[in-house]
Amino acid sequence: MTTTAVLKNTQLQITGMSCAVCATRIEKGLKQLDGVTQASVNFTREQAVLTYDGAQLDEAAIAATIKELGFDIVTATADFALTGMSCAVCAARIEHGLQQLDGVTQATVNFTREQAHIGYLPHTIDVARMVSTVEKLGYHAHHLQAEEPAADYRARDLQAQTRQLLIAAVLTLPLLWSMVAHFSFTAFIYVPALLMNPWFQLLLATPVQFLIGGRFYVGAYKALRHWSANMDVLVALGTSAAYVYSLYQTIATSGSSQAPQLYFETSALLITLVLLGKLIEAKTKGRSADAIKKLIELQPATALVIRDGHERAVPLADVQLNDLIAIKPGAKIPVDGEVINGSSVVDEALLTGESIPISKQSGDSVYGATLNKTGFITMRATKIGSDTALGQIIKIVEDAQSSKAPIQRLADTIAGVFVPIVVGFALISGLSWFFLFAPGDFTTAFEVFIAVLVIACPCALGLATPTSIMAGSGRAAEMGVLFKGGEYLEQTGQIDTVVVDKTGTLTHGQPVLTDVILAPQQTRTAFLAVVAAAEKQSEHPLAQAIVDAVSAEWIAIDNAEAFEAVPGYGVNATVANDTIVIGTRALMHQNGIATAALEATMTRLEHEGKTTMIVGINGRYAGLVAVADTLKPTSAAAVGTLQKMGIAVMMMTGDNARTAAAIGAKVGIDTVIAEVLPVDKARAIEQLQHEGKIVAMVGDGINDAPALASAQIGMAIGTGTDVAIAAADITLIGGDLNAIVDAIIISRKTMRNIKQNLFWAFAYNIIGITIAASGLLAPWVAGAAMAFSSVSVVLNALRLQRVKLNE
Repeated sequence: MTTTAVLKNTQLQITGMSCAVCATRIEKGLKQLDGVTQASVNFTREQAVLTYDGAQLDEAAIAATIKELGFDIVTATADFALTGMSCAVCAARIEHGLQQLDGVTQATVNFTREQAHIGYLPHTIDVARMVSTVEKLGYHAHHLQAEEPAADYRARDLQAQTRQLLIAAVLTLPLLWSMVAHFSFTAFIYVPALLMNPWFQLLLATPVQFLIGGRFYVGAYKALRHWSANMDVLVALGTSAAYVYSLYQTIATSGSSQAPQLYFETSALLITLVLLGKLIEAKTKGRSADAIKKLIELQPATALVIRDGHERAVPLADVQLNDLIAIKPGAKIPVDGEVINGSSVVDEALLTGESIPISKQSGDSVYGATLNKTGFITMRATKIGSDTALGQIIKIVEDAQSSKAPIQRLADTIAGVFVPIVVGFALISGLSWFFLFAPGDFTTAFEVFIAVLVIACPCALGLATPTSIMAGSGRAAEMGVLFKGGEYLEQTGQIDTVVVDKTGTLTHGQPVLTDVILAPQQTRTAFLAVVAAAEKQSEHPLAQAIVDAVSAEWIAIDNAEAFEAVPGYGVNATVANDTIVIGTRALMHQNGIATAALEATMTRLEHEGKTTMIVGINGRYAGLVAVADTLKPTSAAAVGTLQKMGIAVMMMTGDNARTAAAIGAKVGIDTVIAEVLPVDKARAIEQLQHEGKIVAMVGDGINDAPALASAQIGMAIGTGTDVAIAAADITLIGGDLNAIVDAIIISRKTMRNIKQNLFWAFAYNIIGITIAASGLLAPWVAGAAMAFSSVSVVLNALRLQRVKLNE
């Protein structure tokens, strides 16, 4: 069987080419692809123009080939607010339709947030065509631009929904009043004769059915036209059946004494209840995105920019790279940048979790949305908009809330086939009552048919997972744990082994002076002043740690008259005409200074993971100083908590075995892997995985990136390097290792919440369909139950926003 060729043309913008040879290589690689009939790559314009058979090849494969050759394709992204979706099936249809467009490389539709995120090739497709495609599918898309947040557009949509609900309620209330007359126990309630008039009921029901409820007809038509079915199909079928039958009865009994069997109140009430459920659902879903809204609100609205020598307040969006910005005491810093003048202390708790403000002076980095506490500073903007630290956090949270966890795919698949099955079951139930259980009783059979259709709407099923993912990831973000996707939120709770790096993860990552041991006749102040003066000119981190510690004690530090660094050994210096030697045993031996009496003390300090340096003054032993990268105060507690949770904790570091063992002993880690290279770290992770372990790697440095990428879950300390954060699946904004515990707890609670939602969603449908098919559920009660099921699932998910992670 031959496949008809579908020739397509595309134009790609390519980056990374350095010469015409690169263009030739790309062109050759593209021509070797099955389905490519013509390929031309222009080096000067950095463009590739292709003609290919769409039946054999797609643009994803073309992009992959170009990337394999070592180059990249320029892509763009667009976000849209969507309206008109009624269930997860709608979201799946829109997503599928967008993915079929030439030039769209990625399309993700989030039903809960009612948004679409699309990656596309700007030279192949534009925003207008994407909007048109969504409109053709029967929905509405609004391109979200920087000047119009989704929240504003969503607010207008909520107002429209509220207006429609009020109109429907006003028209339905008299019909509901007329329904009271059908019950014997309500005989004492007065019902005006006008309300019992069939033509008056028709007058009230018709606007509700076709004007207010027109959205369901449009949605059903669009779905059926594309061989799909969604909630709109069920609502349209059920209400139309009730309305049309009532219209027939009104006309057939007109002018006769026979009382018509009317269901106008059923159709109108069903539409009103569905609208009520959708409105409540929309409002409660909006609360799930509060985390992002709160993050955005942390940014100041304006910045005090210095241009042409004058300070002027400009909107945050107008700040440009390299702008000079004045920051007054008590003001929020608007964007990321570098201090170029002045000094202050800045509260960075938002980003680092550290409650102690950080001193800032010229040359130091500052971050947007942090709070300038005391001094006046001038900064230069180095990152603006979405490139700032806060912008990246917002993006990670948005990506996590938009992504689909593996468990959601099951729910989406079931929801997709559920509607056709329900329609068939409703028909079988109605016919069974008409022919078997109540032969010839059309009224009962008809009510059963409508009740089954309405109770079975899979709205709760479609909401079960995404609302929990949104609420869970949003709450985690508020507490400093950023999940990059729903799949990581799901997998984190399954971790049974945590491997932690030492430097910068268990420890602060910066050496500090820990011990000062003096020889007889030495005083601490004089000794430290001499040592700091000798080390002042050294660039070694250990020397800097000594100088910083001495400065913190307000001890005056003179300048050395002579200085010599001896690589691998220490330093020689002259301070106030004294000859100073600081360093290893070997350096002391070279200078004739005996160290045998110091061995026991030095060995003890070294076993504690400290680097010990001997100090000699004028050829005689003067004392010892020890420097170490100290443990974070919460490291031991975090390790203990993980172990109590049944999770094995290991330490892996490139540091020497003695120091690693000392740190491991202090925090309670028995398994320590030391002196490993970055590649070896990744191999060690893979070995654990081969043993059946579900591994999380926690690190902060570039050397941790391979291991972070290899582990099932990579957790990067947010105070670490950009490379580590990029390679990780979770970012722990602060340096507190208790955030590892928090991540696991929120993952487990989110998954428990999802399972609860799925259980109740299935239970509602199974129990509801059973009761409705048994003839024990009136159609309007079925509509109320259906609406309540969706709202209850959303409310259950929102409980995650109250979770205390560090419990």
